Amino acid sequence: MRALAARLHISRAGAYMRVQRLEEAGVITGYSARVDPQRYGYGLSAYVHLKIAQPAWKPLRARLMTIPEVEHAALVSGDADIVLLVRTHDLAALRELVLNSFQSMSEVRSTQTVLIFDELGRSPTAAWPTGAGAPSPGTQRSRR
Repeated sequence: MRALAARLHISRAGAYMRVQRLEEAGVITGYSARVDPQRYGYGLSAYVHLKIAQPAWKPLRARLMTIPEVEHAALVSGDADIVLLVRTHDLAALRELVLNSFQSMSEVRSTQTVLIFDELGRSPTAAWPTGAGAPSPGTQRSRR
């Protein structure tokens, strides 16, 4: 809370109250640790695009999220129906995941795999769009 209060230029009590209100309103839904996938042994990351049979999203979504290598799944518009962020130990594990897990699902019509060479924006404030509550560096926030 001390660091948050300093960043927002408010008291620690004020920061605590704001966080508590955000938790009660459901804006903050939980806390988690960020794990470095490389150090954890998952050195290869990829986006896997799935084209699926319609309407297979609802029955497929629960199965996809039980696969440990799937970090994130999204139903999207465009050429693919689902985009998965997956992390594996190596290329052999990625091949196994795509060919034997995803392509063996009856709902999956086709896959496309895009390797991730580098990732940006891992800081917590990187996700805040401009004007959505994240103060710009050097900007003083008013007390509310």
